[in-house]
Amino acid sequence: MIDSEITFRKLEIFLAYMEKQNITRAAEQLGLSSVSVHRALHSLEEGLRCPLFIHRGRNLLPLPAAEALLEHATQVIEQMEHGILATRRAAGFGDKRLKVGTLYSLTLETIPRLIMGLKLRRPELELELVMGSNNDLLHKLEDGQLDAILISTSDSSVDAQRYDQLPLFQDDIFLAAPASAELASEGTADLRDYKQKKFVSLAEGFATYHGFQEAFQVAGFEPDIVTRVNDIFSMLSLVQAGVGYTLIPGRMKGVYENTVKLLPLAEAYQMRQTISLVFPHSREHDPNLLALAAESRMYALASRKR
Repeated sequence: MIDSEITFRKLEIFLAYMEKQNITRAAEQLGLSSVSVHRALHSLEEGLRCPLFIHRGRNLLPLPAAEALLEHATQVIEQMEHGILATRRAAGFGDKRLKVGTLYSLTLETIPRLIMGLKLRRPELELELVMGSNNDLLHKLEDGQLDAILISTSDSSVDAQRYDQLPLFQDDIFLAAPASAELASEGTADLRDYKQKKFVSLAEGFATYHGFQEAFQVAGFEPDIVTRVNDIFSMLSLVQAGVGYTLIPGRMKGVYENTVKLLPLAEAYQMRQTISLVFPHSREHDPNLLALAAESRMYALASRKR
């Protein structure tokens, strides 16, 4: 059994002394006091239960036991350094690749801005994007397949004890109609006026799908859904083609406001999505995630000023 007096730190101090053969110079190399170095070497001898040095004036001269320990201590420290590096890489710390999950709708503006800012902070970092639904991305984060995700946290489905959440912005929901459609009003959309219309929807698990369901529950009827799709761009293509109406978040307006008709929802149906960066609390000190979080805070600050 290894004595508790024998630690990696004391072995590092021992190696420094064996290299310098001088307590003062070893202390300077390690950023310690000479007293701390002397105390560590003496404590190491106590843990080994044998002398390592003999005093010759103010100097410590290595005995054969110290030479024997030098060889093995060097191997131990090198192996531990490799082990720590391998462990951190397995946990995703210090890796040059960051796997980030995102909603499809955030690839229009939010993701490009975050990537540009992140590359300025960490030029060597490679970002791997994975797109999916709110639920799918959250499951992948829980399974360790992703380092961080950008999702809607409006429904509070994220475990606050396990994950840090950094809100970026809030988004209103709009009614989207084919360009050829005649809207019931020009101000706000009362969904009850569209009871006889056809709708297209995202599949279950997407953030906008849940808002879609809640809005029609308030309206008091089940919408006639022609088809469900797995990404918001396909859904809006169907709206453009005249297949049906839908509900979309405001972040899509910039691209589609000239090809589909958009109308704010009436007050009774209004809802907001909160888009947040979510990552494991256990990795809050990961330099890559710290950089992403810092850039997300800058984005959130700019969003509030708009």
